[in-house]
Parts: sequence; C-alpha cells; structure tokens
Amino acid sequence: MVDFGGWDMPVHYGSQIDEHHAVRRFAGVFDVSHMCVVDLGGERVRPFLSYLVANDVGKLKLPGKALYSCLLDERGGVLDDLIIYYLSEQFFRLVVNAGTRDKDLAWIRAHAARFGVEVTERADLAMLAVQGPGARRLVEGLLPASPADPGAREAVMALTPFSARAIGDWFVARTGYTGEDGFEIMLPASGAEPLWVALNAREVRSCGLGARDTLRLEAGMNLYGNDMGETTNPLESGLAWTVAFEPAGRDFVGRAALEAIRGRGVAQKLVGLLLEERGVLRSHQKVVVPDVGEGEVTSGTFSPTLEKSIALARVPAATGERVQVDIRGKLLAARVVKPPFVRHGKILVS
Repeated sequence: MVDFGGWDMPVHYGSQIDEHHAVRRFAGVFDVSHMCVVDLGGERVRPFLSYLVANDVGKLKLPGKALYSCLLDERGGVLDDLIIYYLSEQFFRLVVNAGTRDKDLAWIRAHAARFGVEVTERADLAMLAVQGPGARRLVEGLLPASPADPGAREAVMALTPFSARAIGDWFVARTGYTGEDGFEIMLPASGAEPLWVALNAREVRSCGLGARDTLRLEAGMNLYGNDMGETTNPLESGLAWTVAFEPAGRDFVGRAALEAIRGRGVAQKLVGLLLEERGVLRSHQKVVVPDVGEGEVTSGTFSPTLEKSIALARVPAATGERVQVDIRGKLLAARVVKPPFVRHGKILVS
C-alpha cells in the first residue's frame, strides 16, 4: 500500500505481472474510487463547458456520450485531463484526477459562478474499473435489476465505446485506462465491496496501481503530472487531437495561447520509445538526440506484453527515428515509435 494523492492505494495484490497479463488476456478489476466525480447542473452547463475545456462539447449530441479533454490555464498549460459525460442539457458529469481534486474543484467553481452552474462533488460514489477482453461479459450478470427501466441491462451491454448509461443507482461507462475493452462503474460506496467480491468469484483478478501503470503506458495513454502538466501544453504532449479550434468563434480558456504556439510551431513533441538494449526506461532519464538536442523520458517501464522497455518522452520537434537514453551513465540506443504499443491485446510496434 502507498499514498497516492492522499489515498491509501494498493501497488499490487500479489504479482503485478500476473495482474497485467490478466487484464490483457481475460479480466481484472481496479478500485479507482480516488477519482473525483463532479456533477454539473443548470440551464447553461453546455456554454460553461464550451468555455472551460479545450475540446468541443458540441460533439456531444446523444445522452450518455463521453468526451476526453483538458482543462487549461490562460497560458495553455494543462491543469488536468478529464472525461465529460453528457446526460441532458441540464446535467453533465465530469471525472477528474485524484491528485488535482482540490485545484480542479476550485477552478471549476470559480468559472461556474458566472454561468450559474451548480457544481456537486459526488464523494458518495465509489468507482470500479473492470477491464479486459472478458470484462463486459463477466459484468453482465451482475448488473442491478431496474424494474422501472426494463431495457436497461440490454442497453448497457449495447453501449458503444466512450458512452455511458445509468442502470438503477449505478452509472456504467464503456471507458477505461488500459487499452482493453471494459466498463468503469460508478455506484454507491456501500455497493463497491459486494461487487468486487462477486467479480473475484468470477475469476476477475484484483489489480493495483502497478499493473494500471504498465497497461496505460503500453496503451500510449498520458499520465497527468508525468506526460503533461501546467508547464506543458497539449500540442507538445501528444494531445493536439483533444483541442478543437473549430468552430472558429468558440472562445475557451487558453485558446489565444495555443493559437500563438501553433502559429510559431511547437519546439517539442511527445513520442514513444522502444529500448533496443538491455535496461529499464524510467521517468526523468535524459534522451540524447544526435545533432538536434536533448529531451527527457516522461514515463517509462518494462512492458510485460512486449518483454521490452518502453517509454513516452518529450523530445525536440525535429527528432527522427533514433535516439539514445542515458541510463546510469550509459547511452543506450532507443527507437522512436508512434504509440500505442499495445491495444486490445495486440502488439502494434516491432
């Protein structure tokens, strides 16, 4: 157990490697109740979010659809990344990171005031992530009955990726942080333990922070505080796709700064690295780009699926296909690749 954003969190329940493989090959469950769920209500929630986040909430047209975006400051720095769920014109749900909870809530509330939007932190909810190729099938028989909504179970199982639906007092989203299929389930805190035990009884493996990190890195997913933060912007963090400059008339926090950066061109970019020699890539290792300059590993690990060391690294924009990484004073060769490394159980780099 370790401290993680003020929460006591398990690194592993036995074997981190076994937990990783369980998610890639069958199913695992993670307690992610440390994530902060925030409900937004009022008549002007959509215009509020249109101003607050860099992506375009205008893309959210069907109830239950989700959108990934970044909260930016006026300089274009990333305050946090988050998921937005559209439930109705008067009700949107956000999920933000645990370590930025207080900062995010203060920022959201400060901007919400002038839009008349009500901000409610849902500390009463737990959140379990069930991930892996068998995850959804194993959850199906555990979904609560909803007499008032007889088609709810079928609707949950028919969810497309990045969408969600309420069923009873559960909120089930087909989202995740592992590169595998599955559900993230928000439910009353009292229901978390019985669900966990029921999943274990179906041979769903209990998984901790260690496997969560190796899985998300294989999937090429950014970690806040490592691969992005207030001193970086989404254009140099592999997150340009989360910034919607169209429609041109939409103002959002940080837009002017990002347009200026885009106009002059980014100086750095986030890339994937595959180490070609024996060693382990770790955060903060120096990346040497011959004849160009230097960068830094932002996230690194040994990949259980590839059985090689992989990383995300921020490097000069002119970086080509070959770099060297300083590991304990030795420069080891690494190849620049495009993440993800692994998705849906398939290795995507060689």
